[in-house]
Amino acid sequence: MSFDALPASAAWSHQGARSGFEVAYVNDLDGGWTLTGCTTAIEDGRPWIVGYEISVDADWITRSAWVRSRSHKGARTVDLTADGYGHWWVDGVPAPDLDGCLDLDLESSALTNAFPVHRLGLDGGQAASAPAAYVHAIDLQVSRLEQGYTRTDGGGGRQRYGYTAPAFDFSCELVYDEAGLVLTYPGIAVRAA
Repeated sequence: MSFDALPASAAWSHQGARSGFEVAYVNDLDGGWTLTGCTTAIEDGRPWIVGYEISVDADWITRSAWVRSRSHKGARTVDLTADGYGHWWVDGVPAPDLDGCLDLDLESSALTNAFPVHRLGLDGGQAASAPAAYVHAIDLQVSRLEQGYTRTDGGGGRQRYGYTAPAFDFSCELVYDEAGLVLTYPGIAVRAA
């Protein structure tokens, strides 16, 4: 399965769980991409900002991320690196609880749900688990998030995936565009540009 070329930029309106906006820019690297973006939002009556720069290799495996936030808890940053084989370091310290994770998932971002879809290359009806290094929006705490994707392609010419995150007792159907970026993330975000 292949996707069209990534656009130079994309944007999402966050709705439901939070009110806000995300903008991301895509830069080709030799053998991968750097994705730089920012989400500003209000959640539970509190505003926050999360900026990020994420590098993925040609197989869409996350290799590094620099994430910064500002919220009522102050300004924070976290630096993540990965060896491409499922081993992670958070601010230079080994993070064995993340062993086996190949993806990064930012709570603040709709963009990061593109990583496992690209990496897995599922055909219709196929399913796979995709545990991720999960970065919380407010405090940038990093934890392991078990998640799963099932390609459903329910019509309309768009790629569709059943998504589950058991830790949050959450499941939905994600709809993607031809470049493999989320168009619709029910209760979270819709593509704006």
